Amino acid sequence: MTVLKAEHITKQYSGRTIIEDINIDLREGELVSLLGVSGAGKTTLFHVLSGLVPPEEGRVLLSGEDITAKPGRISYMMQKDLLLPHKKIIDNVSLPLVLKGEKKKEARQKAEPLFEEFGLEGTQYQYPSQLSGGMRQRAALLRTYLSSNGVALLDEPFSALDTITKSSIHRWYLDVMEHIKLSTLFITHDIDEAILLSDRIYILNGKPGRITEEIVIEEKKPRPADFNLTDTFFRYKKEIISKLALDRSQEQRP
Repeated sequence: MTVLKAEHITKQYSGRTIIEDINIDLREGELVSLLGVSGAGKTTLFHVLSGLVPPEEGRVLLSGEDITAKPGRISYMMQKDLLLPHKKIIDNVSLPLVLKGEKKKEARQKAEPLFEEFGLEGTQYQYPSQLSGGMRQRAALLRTYLSSNGVALLDEPFSALDTITKSSIHRWYLDVMEHIKLSTLFITHDIDEAILLSDRIYILNGKPGRITEEIVIEEKKPRPADFNLTDTFFRYKKEIISKLALDRSQEQRP
């Protein structure tokens, strides 16, 4: 079942086309990565999908409903965790519910049972400064989930984490996604991360940015801990690098 679909999205800024004729879809329970070079328009596409900006052309569908230029229907987590330093963790994560009109006490009651699920038990009444980088990202992901409608847009959420923490949170996020039935569209510049996490990978390239390739990762999840050392992994990586290199060479032609 398709939960999110973008049809023929084109977006311009100051008369310049940033992305053009983008067609992508996200199915229930999938993690789909959007991979591409800097400046290809990945974040611009997320701004359109989340309803923050309207496209010049095209539309966005959530479970068949047209949500084009309607913010607040899909949760959007940016690169920084953006936790409010003066608020306790439980109030940070339940903030989307309060903004929708729920009382603080009711919002806390809805968020509280999820702390154990997200590996945050015991942090409810701590402040963001008291948490590690990995724990802060978990809190930000819980906040995202509470406003998600089953679909989350994540813009490089793990890029600031060290390698060991990132590897751990990758495994954790895939487990949580499966348990809570969350579908995720994920921006990354990290080819290894895209292969390890994704069911499918869209390559966005060029100026204006266009979807130039869709790569299906056939191996079932969860993948073995040493999957990134296998011949299969390196075949995927070689294919992706060749596609990115081909797209860059075509862009540079006179």
